[in-house]
Amino acid sequence: MNAEAAAGRFRQDLLFRLNTIEIHIPPLRDRREDVDLLAQHFLHGYSQRYRKSISGFDTAAIKALHEHAWPGNVRELDHAVERGVLLSPGPSVRAADLGLRAQAAGGTAKLEEMSLDEVERYLIQRTLARHEGNVSQAAKVLGLSRSAMYRRLQKTWFGMRPLSYDRRLQLLALAAGFPGSFIAMILLWHGNYSSGTVWTLAFLIFSLWLGFAFSLRHRVVFSLQTLSNLLAALREEDFSLRARGARSDDAMGEVMIEVNALSEVLRQQRLGALEANALLRTVMEEIDLAVFTFDNNCKLRLVNRAGERLLGRPEGRLLGFTAEELGLAACLEGEAAHTMELAFPGGSGRWGLRRGTFRQGGLPHHLVVLSDLSRTLRDEERKAWQRLIRVLGHELNNSLAPIQSVAQGLESGLLNAAKSSELQSEASASILDDLRQGLGIIRSRTEALGRFMAAYAQLARLPQPKLLPINVTEWICRTVKLETRVKVSVDKGPDVVISRRRINSSSC
Repeated sequence: MNAEAAAGRFRQDLLFRLNTIEIHIPPLRDRREDVDLLAQHFLHGYSQRYRKSISGFDTAAIKALHEHAWPGNVRELDHAVERGVLLSPGPSVRAADLGLRAQAAGGTAKLEEMSLDEVERYLIQRTLARHEGNVSQAAKVLGLSRSAMYRRLQKTWFGMRPLSYDRRLQLLALAAGFPGSFIAMILLWHGNYSSGTVWTLAFLIFSLWLGFAFSLRHRVVFSLQTLSNLLAALREEDFSLRARGARSDDAMGEVMIEVNALSEVLRQQRLGALEANALLRTVMEEIDLAVFTFDNNCKLRLVNRAGERLLGRPEGRLLGFTAEELGLAACLEGEAAHTMELAFPGGSGRWGLRRGTFRQGGLPHHLVVLSDLSRTLRDEERKAWQRLIRVLGHELNNSLAPIQSVAQGLESGLLNAAKSSELQSEASASILDDLRQGLGIIRSRTEALGRFMAAYAQLARLPQPKLLPINVTEWICRTVKLETRVKVSVDKGPDVVISRRRINSSSC
């Protein structure tokens, strides 16, 4: 209390009135015979509170209790024993459970084991004790100014926390109205007024003074609380809140305008991120490539729809499995881009692999993309076959057309010769008949070969078939019409739709 009065934070006249009998209680480090009694008392109380059967302290703990300097006196001993009861795993409290710092033999803490705040608190304590609480003399000895000494006393010695913002604002508002209220009270008490008038005006002055002071504090604190709520909403990703009364002609209004603008910017960014994520997810699902992502432990974290079809399982039964369990261990090895032969439940053949890395949540991940090269090769083979058929058809048509023309010419000449009279002998007639039959066979076969090549070329020019939904009942009805020898009846069943190439035919 003397130090507080010397620091100006306690009225000296009030101290003199209260300080009738002064009882000096020495610190705990000066009466170490009380450490055992106090420690046993605290141990008994905390053992019952926390329902733990602890009988006492072991030898090392008792030694630590006696060697500790106890700068916090009995309160520090109380907390140390409570900590020991909570952390003790057995029937007795150990030295490690107390959590006390190692002390030097003289009972003072080692400087190298103390923090800067502890050293500063210790020096200020010792200096004030030597000078009987005189702050000015202690500050002079420590080489500090009086104001610097007060700041350190507030920080380290007395453990007082700085006043909050609203408390300081309240004190400033009261201080602003104090001079006028004080002068008005002096004039009022020394004026020639009745006691009723004096007390009424005094009450009115104090009411207005305190009312305006607390109203000022409420208005400012309310605005700051509103701003705090807006910032908390932004932190929780709620960008729908807006501050009302945001004007550019006052300071708080400008702050509200900036907070509203920040909220709008964050809302636009979040909307853009959501749209980008939705687009990316749609592309991932619709792309005709199997995409897999693995974490640093080679566990599957993401798979698209093509990957599900390839592995033959839905996403819920794939995530969390390792690449080796899914048969994709080879995809995480070797070069980043190469081809390989792989077999999966959803398809097998030659696959093109592309592998990359990215980071998510600060951890590395692997991106694996598989493309089916077999289907591409089949498409290329079909195109090459179509081109080959067109070339062969063109060449065969060029060769068969003159053969067919010559055969027709010779056949017609032989028919004319067979009708003439010079060649009516039996042997000549037989030869001419054989030649005519041979030329007829050549002509018919060339015509058949030409029709075959024309039909084959037409088949090669057909587009790639597309699967369309078709009703099974209608399909069976059209197929039944192909059987004309017997009557076939079709029993109506459930409507089933499958994907197949549609064939143009009359409906059932």
